[in-house]
Amino acid sequence: MIELKGRTKTAVVEAEPGLSLLQLALKHKVDWSSSCTRGTCARCRCLITEGADGLEGITDAEWDRMDPEEFEEGYRLACQSIIKSEAVAIKAVNKPYF
Repeated sequence: MIELKGRTKTAVVEAEPGLSLLQLALKHKVDWSSSCTRGTCARCRCLITEGADGLEGITDAEWDRMDPEEFEEGYRLACQSIIKSEAVAIKAVNKPYF
């Protein structure tokens, strides 16, 4: 199960391998900040509070846009955070810079 917490709405949904957290949030109408969907605007930045190992690795786009300290704290870009399998439990909170 994936728990996605937007600005005012939270949804608990089934994991869909191959989709990004942002795609899943938009599909389930969670009010998640985003502009570009390719990792350049960073509006979809989120804090992974549980289950980060259920996501594919950090992408080049994330390395280009974020600081290493952010990754250590658990931050990712939702558009770049791809779900690995159906058997994951992930909690993510939208935390844009602005």
